[in-house]
Amino acid sequence: MVANFTKPTADRPSLLLHEEVETFFHEFGHVMHQICAQTDLAHFSGTNVERDFVEAPSQMLENWCWEKEPLRRMSKHYKDGSDLPDEMIETLVKARNANAGVFNLRQILLGTFDQNIHTREKADTAAVFSELSTKILGVTPTPGTNMPATFGHLGGGYDAQYYGYLWSEVYCMDMFYSRFRKEGIMNPAVGKDYRDKILKPGGSIDAADMLRNFLGREPQQEAFLLSKGLKV
Repeated sequence: MVANFTKPTADRPSLLLHEEVETFFHEFGHVMHQICAQTDLAHFSGTNVERDFVEAPSQMLENWCWEKEPLRRMSKHYKDGSDLPDEMIETLVKARNANAGVFNLRQILLGTFDQNIHTREKADTAAVFSELSTKILGVTPTPGTNMPATFGHLGGGYDAQYYGYLWSEVYCMDMFYSRFRKEGIMNPAVGKDYRDKILKPGGSIDAADMLRNFLGREPQQEAFLLSKGLKV
């Protein structure tokens, strides 16, 4: 795994920002999906699953960056080795939903824009994005700019499927809240169940069936809404 994180300096080691730790966990979720896979055909191994499910294992692992026990295990003061104060952890966790409304509207904007331009022969991307941004996000882009020109997902395998990030998050939150939150976020038995029923099959089993096998029921959206600070 290659990443571009905060570099060490002459007088201190590399000290990662929390958002960098979250990014590391996200990408490592993809790594785990690959190395825990066990299928008969390589074509169905690891992340070779439905595009609107592939981000579930990666976003799933992000949750451990927002829980007290794993935060304590993975961090300490780089000089004296002291633990993160409880107050700091509590403040960090509370801040998870800061600007959640804007962030998720932006995801809806990007997913809508992605499908919009991939369902027509030609598109003035700057004009389409400006119109949708004003309508969905309530923010009109600066004239003369074209954000989509830097939006790599449009042609990097997520073509017309960027919506999969939010779609996958519904699944990952359902799995995390329904199993790990209830049975223990560091529970090895639940972890083994997750590995065997979600990571191991890769794309050899449909995502809907893997979810039913792990959850013991049909997927639901309530946990996703709760994770965004909404009342269900």
